[in-house]
Amino acid sequence: METPRISTTTTTGKTDLSTPPAANSHPADEPAPPQPGFGEAFWYWLKLGCISFGGPAGQIAIMHHDLVEKKRWLSERRFLHALNYCMVLPGPEAQQLATYIGWMMHRTWGGLIAGGLFVLPSLALLIALSWIYLAYGNVPAVAGVLYGIKPAVTAIVLFAAWRIGSRALKNAWLWAIAAAAFIAIFALGLPFPLIVIGAGLLGHIGGRLAPDRFAPGGGHGKADKHYGRALIDDDTAPPPHARFSWGRFARVAAVCLLLWIATLGTLAVLFGWQHTLTQMGWFFTKAALLTFGGAYAVLPYVYQGAVEQHQWLSAAQMIDGLALGETTPGPLIMVVAFVGFVGGWTHALFGTDALFAAGAAAAIVVTWFTFLPSFLFILAGAPFIESTHGELRFTAPLTGITAAVVGVIVNLAVFFAWHVLWPNATGAAPFAGPFDWVSLVIGTLATVALFRFKTGVIPLLLACGAAGLAARVLWPAIAA
Repeated sequence: METPRISTTTTTGKTDLSTPPAANSHPADEPAPPQPGFGEAFWYWLKLGCISFGGPAGQIAIMHHDLVEKKRWLSERRFLHALNYCMVLPGPEAQQLATYIGWMMHRTWGGLIAGGLFVLPSLALLIALSWIYLAYGNVPAVAGVLYGIKPAVTAIVLFAAWRIGSRALKNAWLWAIAAAAFIAIFALGLPFPLIVIGAGLLGHIGGRLAPDRFAPGGGHGKADKHYGRALIDDDTAPPPHARFSWGRFARVAAVCLLLWIATLGTLAVLFGWQHTLTQMGWFFTKAALLTFGGAYAVLPYVYQGAVEQHQWLSAAQMIDGLALGETTPGPLIMVVAFVGFVGGWTHALFGTDALFAAGAAAAIVVTWFTFLPSFLFILAGAPFIESTHGELRFTAPLTGITAAVVGVIVNLAVFFAWHVLWPNATGAAPFAGPFDWVSLVIGTLATVALFRFKTGVIPLLLACGAAGLAARVLWPAIAA
């Protein structure tokens, strides 16, 4: 399949398609496809949730190929317009795009099914992989594979910082914000939310003082291909449920807020506010509201809270979890399900005889609170976001935040490299223990493969896992 020419990148590191393309022209007698039934849509979204590998770019390309080119459920222009809505929202844009299209096709239930099935297969798979990891992670073969994957993950995070930074840092103003963010989190240890707020304020001020420096940058895709008349075409009026009204906005927001209060309140009543499940619900609600710039942007915040503050898992386990998240379908932010499973398991929330149940419950809780805001943003706010998209007063703060995200991701790569190359190091003794030369070699080769040869993530992880297993066999004392 030829990848559709639908994506470049904005200053957020996300796909940019904000230039309104010209409408397609159709013969007057060209028929549109029939309205798909709810069952047909259900099976499509389930299939998509099972095959959505490749990160947001790959997931968006799959949806474009299926829904625009083959099924013609909506025109390319409407597809790109919907994607633009998701660009300005926190959260995983591919999952939000699926939710949006499902909502356009079959109202609220369509959105819930599309967005939910985008996540549920990944959740089930990560629960199974997390159980295997904790139950059998010390088996030499498994440990060897994970040993090779860890330096690869470090290279992947560094590559993500370069990929976003090369497009986001277009001038000295944005470079300065990125550098300040790195210093703030690396040297000063400032919390990620404070850095985000500060960067947003700098972006707001910069948008007023130097608007050309904080305008959205990057190239723009064009909707210049004709695939035939679509069910929701360029000239199709928005359906009634897609028209913004304050009454509907208030109702949807109230329902989502009540669901959030009910679930978090139930956890607090059953277990107490300081219980691990309750704290996970509260923490990942905050994390869900800070995911501007994609999953890599919020990982430092998740690390600060899950590893350093709550100690739900170790730094080494966090790296392993990111590797598992890279190899499963669905949005990368699903790594939080691994974080929840490990935290529930290691804290033996339901006793030592129910470790799997504790891990699975924690993974489900974390996933619920991570994605609930995404459904709110789409089901309640999409028409409102449409009215504000492209206005500098809204995009300039986001430009500043994205510049800061680059510095934060670089810090994450440095931190991962430190733990990989000095596995016995601690905060008090940062270079304690032997230096791991084997990991340095694997990490260097992985970095070259990503930067020079543009190797895909899955082949890279497979190759590095095999190298780690070989190192474990040949040099067990070094790779232990």
